[in-house]
Amino acid sequence: MSFIESDERKVLREAVAALAAKYNYQDYVLPLARKNEPLTELWNEAGKLGFLGVNLPEEYGGGGAGMYELALVMEELAAQGAGLLLMVVSPAICGTIITKYGTDAQKQEWLPRLADGSAKMVFGITEPDAGSNSHQITTTARRDGDDWILNGRKIFISGVDQAEAVLIVSRTADHKTGKLKPALFIVPTDAPGFNKTRQEMDIIEPDHQYTLFLDDVRLPSSALVGREDAALMQLFAGLNPERIMGAAMAVGMGRYAIARAVEYAKERQVWKTVIGAHQGIAHPLAQVKIELEQAKLMMQKAATLYDAGDEFGAAEAANMAKYAAGEASIRSLDQAIQTFGGSGLTADVGLSAMLGAARIARIAPVSREMILNFVAQHSLGLPKSY
Repeated sequence: MSFIESDERKVLREAVAALAAKYNYQDYVLPLARKNEPLTELWNEAGKLGFLGVNLPEEYGGGGAGMYELALVMEELAAQGAGLLLMVVSPAICGTIITKYGTDAQKQEWLPRLADGSAKMVFGITEPDAGSNSHQITTTARRDGDDWILNGRKIFISGVDQAEAVLIVSRTADHKTGKLKPALFIVPTDAPGFNKTRQEMDIIEPDHQYTLFLDDVRLPSSALVGREDAALMQLFAGLNPERIMGAAMAVGMGRYAIARAVEYAKERQVWKTVIGAHQGIAHPLAQVKIELEQAKLMMQKAATLYDAGDEFGAAEAANMAKYAAGEASIRSLDQAIQTFGGSGLTADVGLSAMLGAARIARIAPVSREMILNFVAQHSLGLPKSY
């Protein structure tokens, strides 16, 4: 891994930053988020420019690059407060899994449209009674002739109202053995027996969350992605990118918060000089800047390892990156609000509206506590605690 980005990556970063400036937080994102309306114009333009599918194969209309480049896109969008949540699930999780394990027909049908953003596919794994314990998933798939029939329930599934399909994580009919054998299915959102209920969230976000109910959803054999007995490998092919992209979004959000605070600290004067000259303001901002840069480096390491095919190394780094970025992001936003003082809580500044979104990074897609469990067990070799 080089600490000097290639010319191609620098150009990509500049181009994405220019697009994000056009669709910035204050003028574009926040007004839509307050109305819980999706960032459709930004998504469509990012797709036309090739940013959404930069990680997908060129033969299917993608950019032929890797997770590093997709994370770069997310970071630069989020650095203007314009992070696109569905990038985490559509090109990163679903696009990656279909690229690695999908049939030729699935690749032809989905990858070109995921790459240009004309279609969205979201991801359904979380369940009410499973939470962080994916071994407790009860959504089942059973064979009926050449078809599959799915039954189950999912919760906190993002963007279902915008998607053509959900990549559902189920388990095969032998689930009573207690061994998790994930089977992944592409489920159209208009399939009979597929129902969604919007969850009322107390955060300001443009994308909605849904509870899904699958009641005898009948699918053709072509809906199965990969093998029905592929165990965890297919699932983790999408979960590592999810953590990397979550880290990228958190890093970008932290960059946005610090930039707003620094701009204000350079202008606001109460005594003889601007407040940015006071160590009580300058040092906390410098501290969160350091923490954000550390998180960014771990995110880049995770993406580099993933693109190099080092699945275990990427898993460790991706978990660490997601943890570090989540902590640094919320600390950056909190310090930015503190820098603004009372103004930081006003609707005009808009930083407090970001608090809920920044807080998500400590919880999803995996909680900070589960990451600590992972590091304790797999990185330090300590006994499993759960």
